[in-house]
Amino acid sequence: MAGTARLGAISIDCADPAALGEFYREMLGLEEMMTSPDFVALKGAGSVFLTFQRVADHRVADWPEGPVPKQLHLELAVSDLNAEETRIIGLGATKADVQPQPDNWRVLIDPAGHPFCITNLIPEDA
Repeated sequence: MAGTARLGAISIDCADPAALGEFYREMLGLEEMMTSPDFVALKGAGSVFLTFQRVADHRVADWPEGPVPKQLHLELAVSDLNAEETRIIGLGATKADVQPQPDNWRVLIDPAGHPFCITNLIPEDA
């Protein structure tokens, strides 16, 4: 039996919601729906929001391992890994030193230190 709950938002903790929100808005072409000094909400696909929330003393994840684990990361579907990697790095991301499967996934780090992946393995009609 299907429930009535639905995915409403994915929230990302950070020290500067405005800056990180702008990075993702530009990278993904999303629309800013709400902003305050401590919170930014971007409208994503369908009715899912991507939000950024200020957290005091935010600590950057150590990826792939270390004392501050990655708790969540985004998998972003792309058709051209090289072109999108170059574009996203131009927006302010950095490429992680460790690349487990660079032919199919690239691990990038957003300006607030969150690892995320771009991959060519998610079909457009998925």
